[in-house]
Amino acid sequence: MYQVIVKNSTYNYDELKTNIYDMLTAIEAASSTKISAGKRVLIKPNILTAAHPDKAITTHPMIIKAVVEFVLDKGAHPQVSDSPAPLTKFSKIVEDCGIAGALKGLPVDIKEFTVSKKVLTTRDGSAFTPDLSYNTLELAEDALNADIIINLPKLKTHSQMGLTLAVKNLFGCVVGARKPQWHFKLGENKELFAGLLLTIHNTLRPEINILDGILSMEGNGPGSSGLPRPLGLLMGSANAVAIDMAVCQMLGGHSLLTNKAAEAMGDSCGFTISGEMNKVENFKFPTPMTLLFGLPFAKTLFRNNLTSRPKNIEGACKLCNECVKICPAQAIENDTKRLYFDYDKCIRCYCCLEVCPHQAIEVYQPMAVKAIKKFAKVFSSK
Repeated sequence: MYQVIVKNSTYNYDELKTNIYDMLTAIEAASSTKISAGKRVLIKPNILTAAHPDKAITTHPMIIKAVVEFVLDKGAHPQVSDSPAPLTKFSKIVEDCGIAGALKGLPVDIKEFTVSKKVLTTRDGSAFTPDLSYNTLELAEDALNADIIINLPKLKTHSQMGLTLAVKNLFGCVVGARKPQWHFKLGENKELFAGLLLTIHNTLRPEINILDGILSMEGNGPGSSGLPRPLGLLMGSANAVAIDMAVCQMLGGHSLLTNKAAEAMGDSCGFTISGEMNKVENFKFPTPMTLLFGLPFAKTLFRNNLTSRPKNIEGACKLCNECVKICPAQAIENDTKRLYFDYDKCIRCYCCLEVCPHQAIEVYQPMAVKAIKKFAKVFSSK
């Protein structure tokens, strides 16, 4: 049984630092994890892209600062790292996110994950996704070599997986272009992707997890299309799955595929709440996405008429080519006047929506999907 600590907080640094220190001390006391002199501590925030903290896209820099100072007070060596979208210089991303400014003058390494290392997984995802196992992975060498990992996810929505919380935050330990390669390999199968995420988590096993839910994101996250929503809370635990399960309970029993994968793989866990966790009403989840299904001869028909897809919002698009560069299926073209999506190639990974800095990509639902949902709603009410 794992404890999930919940604290009401703002980003006011004195208040925040006290709350973070209390959480870290409590997590250490309840587990065998001890941050001590000489240890290498990897701090893994959510640094998706260059964005101001008010956008709720990244872990707030003041949370990162408080954790770094705690590690330094223990005499350990902190390193803040992530592998964001491989389109903007890491130095610019941490500057725009406020991380560089928050950590200025502190003896901490701030560096992008650049080197991968093959590792045998401690438990692959085949119990949840028997048609594809993950016996070996390539993960960031710095994460594999760390003595302790402190995982600092953001509470926000994700157009493909529903939510991106503590377990999914570790996908950032897959280096650079290998992330879209995984999207391309797994295609539209969210269960396969959830199994991969659990396998990464089970391999890295972060000892400490603190979720930034002070300013969360709802709507079509996790990028600039999402909507900031103040919740005013922090969650901390020695177990990432416990945090994800607690968040889903708080949001009214939301079903998260990584939680289902954890149950299937024997990693589901009981948890208790320490603190006050109130139910969040009317949280806006992403536009539901349908997946490809049906017989081979009907796939094109189904794909074009019964699956959601990314769509360019004309007038908002600046033709910056961020989506073109990130697309793992090479399904987007820019003719200098507008974007064109090849939906036969598109795998619905929504990497384009994640990295778009101009809120110029939306999740489009064909009329047939809307009609089916409307009919189902009417039918279910009778």
